[in-house]
Amino acid sequence: QVQLVESGGGLVQPGGSLRLSCAVSGSIFSIRAMGWYRQAPGKQRELVATVTSGGSTNYADSVQGRFTISRDVAKNTVDLQMNSLKPEDTAVYYCNVEGRRFRFSSSQVYWGQGTQVTVSS
Repeated sequence: QVQLVESGGGLVQPGGSLRLSCAVSGSIFSIRAMGWYRQAPGKQRELVATVTSGGSTNYADSVQGRFTISRDVAKNTVDLQMNSLKPEDTAVYYCNVEGRRFRFSSSQVYWGQGTQVTVSS
């Protein structure tokens, strides 16, 4: 069973920083990409940032220049450093992993349970 364990959410003032971490628990054969999504109340889940196995990154326009995604391939972890946080960044943040559990299995998408980030004074 593959599980994603997230940590690092919380309450922060506008302009502050938080770092989210996500670790893959359980055996997985290969990972194509890891990333973070978020969902604010009353809104659809949206992409925040992704990083591929090759190191290519992709960011939502709204976080470009403020957030940095990083991945440790050996440890199967992905972090999201969030700086200059704004109230509109308030949301539940979800870790996302796309990969194959076994050598000959099809690719699957796994989700974490979500961690709350609240930006407020």
